[in-house]
Amino acid sequence: MTSYDAVLVVSFGGPEHADHVIPFLENVTRGRNIPRERLVEVGAHYALFDGVSPINEQNRQLIDALRTELAGSDVDLPIYWGNRNWDPMLTDTMAEMADAGVKKAIAFVTSAYSSYSGCRQYRENIAAAQEAVGADAPEIDKLRVFYDHPGFVAPFIDGVAAALEKLPAGSHLAFTAHSIPLSMAGGCDYEAQLQETARLIAEACGNPPWQLVYQSRSGPPQVPWLEPDICDHIDALSHAGEPGVAVVPIGFVSDHMEVVYDLDTEAAQRAAELGLPFVRVPTPGIDPRFVTMIRQLIEERVVANPNRLTLGALTIKPDVCAPTCCAPPPARPRPAS
Repeated sequence: MTSYDAVLVVSFGGPEHADHVIPFLENVTRGRNIPRERLVEVGAHYALFDGVSPINEQNRQLIDALRTELAGSDVDLPIYWGNRNWDPMLTDTMAEMADAGVKKAIAFVTSAYSSYSGCRQYRENIAAAQEAVGADAPEIDKLRVFYDHPGFVAPFIDGVAAALEKLPAGSHLAFTAHSIPLSMAGGCDYEAQLQETARLIAEACGNPPWQLVYQSRSGPPQVPWLEPDICDHIDALSHAGEPGVAVVPIGFVSDHMEVVYDLDTEAAQRAAELGLPFVRVPTPGIDPRFVTMIRQLIEERVVANPNRLTLGALTIKPDVCAPTCCAPPPARPRPAS
């Protein structure tokens, strides 16, 4: 049982103005030798939305809902927010917390699964921010991953049920998540956890035909990543004569850019071109069950003998990640100069 002074919401971040897009993408890709032409190409996706990613506003709404959820509970704590790649940057937030006298905080990371980019890298970001702030930086504990928590799974179950009502009988479910390099996937439980989340949702919806697929690949073509890609999968469904598809973005907690562009724009357009009926299921966002889940995860760390809620068959991840958990992928060789 631990006492905390604050809650820290940690997220990816996103641009909120057209002038922010390329600097934001430079932050995201720093150290990865991504050509500027590729940044400009990806930046064009943001131009369709006036240079604004929905993620920051979605996080503001989530924090407002969480503040209401925590009020009057056993964990009525102030909430801070810091991002990996754009304002409010995590280091600035850590300095703000130190100035406010926060000594120990519990961190909710907006990633449901175990992987280097979704877990360990955020812990590295927190450690780097603490080092930058210095001796007064608060101690931070990260909440466990929540891929099979009922507060995360239940909104998807309802969304799938509603989507299937709009589609022809026998329609297929395509569960989507951000692809990662195979070298990263081999060092974590990302695939197994995604498969378990998909299984739980499909089982609750009567076990329609389903497959786990991936999206938003950003690496060079010669580096193998998790497949199949969602658009290739839509091609295969159409070729096989499937009656329709409900796309279920289980890899995301809110409808940010990789949902509204990669799915609502690219994947939806591919399905329309092929004449394949298509419905995209919403992410949890600020569904009250999801917001309550965050409070419950915090309570797991602050009350004696907590009830650790889970729907799945996999082992609940520990509160404190092992040193070998979610190993970083091997460093890419730099091109010859």
